[in-house]
Amino acid sequence: MADDEFTDIHGKPLSLEYRFHSSFCREFIVSAPKVSLLKVMVYTCTVWLFAYAVFFVTENTAVLSAAILVTLVGMMLHIHFIKIDHETLLIIGSLGIQVSASYASGRESTTFIEMSRIKDIVINEAIYMQRVIYYLCILVKEPANPDSVSNVVPLFQVWLRWK
Repeated sequence: MADDEFTDIHGKPLSLEYRFHSSFCREFIVSAPKVSLLKVMVYTCTVWLFAYAVFFVTENTAVLSAAILVTLVGMMLHIHFIKIDHETLLIIGSLGIQVSASYASGRESTTFIEMSRIKDIVINEAIYMQRVIYYLCILVKEPANPDSVSNVVPLFQVWLRWK
C-alpha cells in the first residue's frame, strides 16, 4: 500500500492509494479533500447578504426565507449528488471491474462490469478551457454486436468535476 499526492484539473490535492490483495485482485482508491467549512460559510454569507440587500429595498420578508431555503437545499444537493469523497476501482482478474463512488452525504454508487463485456480500456481526452485533459475510460461492448461500443464509462470522476 502506498500513498501519493496528485492534483485535479483545478489544482486541488488528491490522494491515490493502491492495494494489491492478490495476484488477481487489485484496488485503486482516489480521495478528495473533505468539504471546506470556510467555502461553505463564504457561499452562505454571499447569498444571505444579497438577500438582505434585496430585503432592504423591497421590505419583503419572503426574500430572507427564500434565501435560507435556497442555501440549505443547495448545500444538501451539492453534498448528495456532486461532492465525491473517494472513488474505488477494484479489478478482479478474470471476473471484472467494480467502480464505486462515495459521496459526502454517505451515499454510495457501485457499478460492476463483467470482463466479457469490456472491449478495451482507453485514455480519452477532452478540451477544458484552454487545456487538453486526459482521463481513463472503459469501453463496454454492445451485446448484440461485439465489434461496436455500447457505453463509455469514465473512471475516477472525482477530479473531472467541472466548476
